[in-house]
Amino acid sequence: MPLSPAVDSPTRPTGGPRRGSTPSTRIPGGDPVLAARFAAPPIPETFVRRPRLVERLRQGLRTSLLLVNGPAGAGKTLLVADWLATTRRPGSAVWLTVEREDNAPGVFWAYLLEAARHHGIALPEDIGTPARAHEVDHSLLARLAAHLSRREEPVVLVLDEFERVSSDEVASGLHFLLGHAGPGLRLVLISRTDPLLPIHRYRACGSVTEIRAADLAFRPEEAAVLLRRHGLHLSAESSRALTERTGGWAAGLRLSALAAQRAADPAAYLEEFEAGQSTVADFLLAEVLDAQSVEAQDLLLRTSVLGRIHPDLADALTGRRDAARILADLSRANAFVEPLGHSWYRCHPLFAEILRVHLAARHPGLERELNRSAARWLADAGHLTDALSHAAAAGDWEFAAAQVVDHLAIGQLFTGRDAERLDDLFSGMTPDARGPAPELVRAARDLARYDVDSGLEHLRRAETLLPEHDPEHDGEDGSTALLSAAHLRVLAGRLLGSADMARAAAEQAEQLEEHVPQGLLREHPELPALRLNDLGSVLLWEGSLEASGAALSAAVKRADGATAACPRHEALARLALIDLLRGRPGRADAHLRKATAEAERAGLPPASRTGVAQLVLAALAVDRDDLPTAHAAIDRAAESDAACHDPTVAAGLAIVRARLLLAGGRARAAIDTLDRLEDDGPATAGPPPPWMREGVAVAVSAAHLAEGDPAAAVEALEQSGADGPECAVAAAQARLVAGKSRSALRILDTIPVNNGRGPAVTVRVLLARSHAAFTLGDEARAQRLLARALTVARPEQLRRPFREAGPWLRRLLRARPGLASSHDWLPPDLLSGLPADGSADVDVPDDLVEPLSERELQVLERAAQMLSTDEIAAELFLSVNTVKTHLKNINRKLAVSGRSRAVRRARELHLL
Repeated sequence: MPLSPAVDSPTRPTGGPRRGSTPSTRIPGGDPVLAARFAAPPIPETFVRRPRLVERLRQGLRTSLLLVNGPAGAGKTLLVADWLATTRRPGSAVWLTVEREDNAPGVFWAYLLEAARHHGIALPEDIGTPARAHEVDHSLLARLAAHLSRREEPVVLVLDEFERVSSDEVASGLHFLLGHAGPGLRLVLISRTDPLLPIHRYRACGSVTEIRAADLAFRPEEAAVLLRRHGLHLSAESSRALTERTGGWAAGLRLSALAAQRAADPAAYLEEFEAGQSTVADFLLAEVLDAQSVEAQDLLLRTSVLGRIHPDLADALTGRRDAARILADLSRANAFVEPLGHSWYRCHPLFAEILRVHLAARHPGLERELNRSAARWLADAGHLTDALSHAAAAGDWEFAAAQVVDHLAIGQLFTGRDAERLDDLFSGMTPDARGPAPELVRAARDLARYDVDSGLEHLRRAETLLPEHDPEHDGEDGSTALLSAAHLRVLAGRLLGSADMARAAAEQAEQLEEHVPQGLLREHPELPALRLNDLGSVLLWEGSLEASGAALSAAVKRADGATAACPRHEALARLALIDLLRGRPGRADAHLRKATAEAERAGLPPASRTGVAQLVLAALAVDRDDLPTAHAAIDRAAESDAACHDPTVAAGLAIVRARLLLAGGRARAAIDTLDRLEDDGPATAGPPPPWMREGVAVAVSAAHLAEGDPAAAVEALEQSGADGPECAVAAAQARLVAGKSRSALRILDTIPVNNGRGPAVTVRVLLARSHAAFTLGDEARAQRLLARALTVARPEQLRRPFREAGPWLRRLLRARPGLASSHDWLPPDLLSGLPADGSADVDVPDDLVEPLSERELQVLERAAQMLSTDEIAAELFLSVNTVKTHLKNINRKLAVSGRSRAVRRARELHLL
């Protein structure tokens, strides 16, 4: 009787003789009728009724044939027996368990008719019964079909263990009966194999409902109920793990539960039990393996080392040529082998585990050789991932590492879905694995963990073992190994902060790429994407923003495919950081959205991201005065590995964190944070880049001003040696606080007009000039400059500079409330209490033909920054033609011709 999980009610019989049945005592041939074959099995108390399958059975009655097909122990029989017992009334269902003797047509039909009478189905006397064991009168089947077709309620005929029927004549008779009985008959076949009936025809006309092995497999939540019925209360994770290990196989779950009941710690037993030494193994070996031919048993044992089985691979492991036939037969017989498509098969994971134990017992040492052979076959067939797993299982580390290097897959240790798996796989590589390939893999694993010293040591060892590159002998000089080494050296240069090392290695890599198969390069877009991203990252640290942006943009273009999603995400995030450093928050925001979308599209977990995107988000949020968002983003960025090992991220985090502390009124804590950056920051090959020195100096200066010490603010700027426009603005602000307005103006006048910085810097320059004009008593000029600052800041929502401007700004707004009348995006506390009168507004110069619109001022500002028409269009999200129209209007209103004259005239009118 088939094993299966079990119930929500006491054990109950589901079949028995009905009143009025007059069973015969003999069948053709003289043997007595075995009435036990008419009874469905009793339902055990541990049975789990699964509504999803009960509903499938109920819906199946709409079709003439219902096929429940699955391997031994899948729970087929109990599923149908419980369904009949709980949903069908007596006299409407017939149960017959088929035996091999039923392949004699007369015997089969005699038993079927006797089963019908046993279950209370009234059959006319004229139907008769077969007289001989090996034949049946066709007219008998016709009379039976005619009688059934006249029934108001259909008979549900269940034939259990139908895989035992191998007679075409029996199958043909059933097909005839089903076709002519119409709605009076519903046939339920329970079988391990597909029946001989023409199932394809039933499928074509929609008259069959199928419940297959995948449907019968227990889901984790169903398995948890089954285990509780056995007194085992496991965590959801443990139930899920057991379900995965057994593949949801009903008998496997039940046998495991029964064994665990006897264990001192059931949960630990189920996690650690040896499948090959269990009742599960006994069941599978007896019910499945021993039932196969000698050739099939040999194939199952040898292919048990495989995750997926291909007939040609199986032939390579068995040394025969019969795998295709055997695998197809095993699949049809539901012998725990299922097709995956494209000629590939899979053995049930628990069965494979048991077979491996059996293999080790029968053929000690053979598993290692089978894995070695499988690795080479799979590598030749282009299945690198599977090949590496088998090479590792065979302990063939030199072959495994050589495959990674020869296939240019070294980059997959850093990115892609297989990165973690490959790292775990090669963690078992033994020290005796020699040669350049193992050393390169060791170097890659160390560098992925930011262990630069060990990574460089392995890299040097590999390079000493590699031949010199000879372009005249492509493919014979280890070009793939040399290329892999060059890529790793670019990464090492990035981690050391050595742009020179990275540049030299990147140039070498570009040259070597010309001498490896181009098809191989196309298969691994992650490799050039990683190289360009690493190069761009170290150039960013160096402060070469133009070169960094070019490399990172190239990385984005080269990063095609799932394996390159991580470097593409990182390159986009670093492009956003470059935009931020250039004072262009709008562009930074656009790149940040693309970086985030890439990460989400590729499903990159937070651990696979560098934290750069969160750093940029935090900095943007500070500029926009959204401090809660900034705090949350900075915390997420700090959780990344890069926060400790990437100098750019570490420096950026310290600067943004200091700005947040300063915004919270903790000026001294902000200074301490930046002091620790200098003391504890990542060690790098060169001096800090200009952007870092400038960012630190500006933040320290602002902190000293917050403490009321402008002299210390000036000193901090002078000691930094930074000379960027933001430092000049900070120096001017310190002098303004000290009452040195004209000195501040002189400093502001030194800032180049075309300083390469965007709106974020422009707003601060305009505010500083407005502050100076206000303190010198030129309110009209201060008003115009403040209006320009507001106009430039509005598209970017740059609120923080206005909040940090000081009390002079509020005094000016109180005197000229019209300045803020159209700027409700400003911090509410800055606008509260202003007079309602908005009549006082920006004075329009007398010789200005017509006031410029807000959008025209935005275009003019970017024209003054020497942006091209295309660049202005991209930054303001306008079409090129619209920008050209705005430029024509600006020229007309300023009464000039040409962009440069318009900029010059705008400055004369204090519009810029």
